[in-house]
Amino acid sequence: MSNTRIEDLRTILAADPQDTFARYALGLEYLSINDIDSAKDMFEETSILDPNYVATYYQLGKTYELLGDESMARKVYEKGIYVAASQSDEHTKSELEQALSELL
Repeated sequence: MSNTRIEDLRTILAADPQDTFARYALGLEYLSINDIDSAKDMFEETSILDPNYVATYYQLGKTYELLGDESMARKVYEKGIYVAASQSDEHTKSELEQALSELL
């Protein structure tokens, strides 16, 4: 099931490399099959292509945690909190603050 979704998302990205939702969704699919490095790559690329795609920061931070890089997770959460606040996205800001507090 996941492999089909991964292939579908890769096809979408091949047609439109700027599709941040497809890139983010591909990262989630990689997480679901425990391909943490590929997930990290997709979330990093999403955050570069669209720094305002606020959901990416939570997933990227969690991915860094899975990789054992708490320093990078902290930086990602902090940036995400800033982006969420600038968008008045209190829900995502709260989730990111919670994730950050669990690291401290």
